[in-house]
Amino acid sequence: MTENCLFCGIVAGNIPSTQVASSERAIAFMDINPATPGHLLVVPRTHSTDLREADADDLIAATLLAQSLVSRVIERLDAEGANLLSCIGAEAWQSVFHTHLHVVPRYQDDPLKLPWHPTPGDMDQIQATAAKLL
Repeated sequence: MTENCLFCGIVAGNIPSTQVASSERAIAFMDINPATPGHLLVVPRTHSTDLREADADDLIAATLLAQSLVSRVIERLDAEGANLLSCIGAEAWQSVFHTHLHVVPRYQDDPLKLPWHPTPGDMDQIQATAAKLL
């Protein structure tokens, strides 16, 4: 637990939440600022800032819990699909610095759109960037 971490407070039961699922290493609760109906968050019980710091077993537990919830929101909420999102850093929209996964149900006419416009990239630049990652 980390002092002043909203999600640590939720995990500890000190901050109210609407919990929908849990496992030994992770919990899932409804997002209070939902992007679409049914938007929920899956967090490891142990604090880490983001997935770079998270224990591998915590990530596995959170991912498996998210997997079961994706199926649940599609089946029970009549969603057409779902997005699974992890934001890492403020520039990537992370607002709570405790590792978490967003499970966002998607509906045919929901207001969410891709945050970028896919266009073909420069292959030389793509290959140069790939070389840095090898």
